[in-house]
Amino acid sequence: MTRRAPAGATEALRAALSAEYAAIYAYGRIGVHLTGADRSAARAAEAAHRNRRDALVLQLSADGEVPADRAGYALPFPVSDGPSALRLAVGIEERTAGFWRAALAHTDGADRSRALAALTDSALRATRWRRAAGVTPLTVPFPGRPA
Repeated sequence: MTRRAPAGATEALRAALSAEYAAIYAYGRIGVHLTGADRSAARAAEAAHRNRRDALVLQLSADGEVPADRAGYALPFPVSDGPSALRLAVGIEERTAGFWRAALAHTDGADRSRALAALTDSALRATRWRRAAGVTPLTVPFPGRPA
């Protein structure tokens, strides 16, 4: 028997799923403008977001309706070269961390542990992208919290 998440937790996880969909879309645009280790890191990041998406789809399908992915997402700025791709990578990880941070307030048990792991993963990737982009400071005091 599976435990159904409280309504607030389900909505928070659905919102996080939507953020994962957007991250996957963004990494499709990011990776084509990077080379070498940065391109490999973008592929790994996209794979991590796909794995998280897949796990959420399975979990949420047991609780009811799963939000659909969109055909496309509006990017916050044009991505036309390596520096803009790195800037988008930082932004997408910060945004995704924000959704997982919000989920922490509505989840408990295993769901809360997964939300914390996702927040941590996004925060670490954002730090990696800041370093690659030459952005300082490399870390932020409270990942996922609006500046």
